[in-house]
Amino acid sequence: MSDITIYIKDREGTKHTLQAPTDMAMNLMEICKAYELPIEGTCGGMAMCASCQCYILSNHELPEMGIDEDMMLAETFHVKENSRLGCQIPITQNLNELYIELAPEV
Repeated sequence: MSDITIYIKDREGTKHTLQAPTDMAMNLMEICKAYELPIEGTCGGMAMCASCQCYILSNHELPEMGIDEDMMLAETFHVKENSRLGCQIPITQNLNELYIELAPEV
């Protein structure tokens, strides 16, 4: 098994260090839920609700944003230039030491 480390700042400003497996086809939203962080993922990872919106704080190269994610972010609140939907970011080895902040609840 090959785990990576992900740092997450929650909505209260507390920083969490998570270990995420790269061999289970999980995404960032699922990792947050597994650690019981306050992220809903209401749509189940279909880029249809923005309840897993986060801000990318580190300088990692992420997968290109798809049209569904782009459209969802155009319709939601608290969007910044570094906003992404956690459900659209698969956990891969090149995300080691990714640092994100959870966006305010929608």
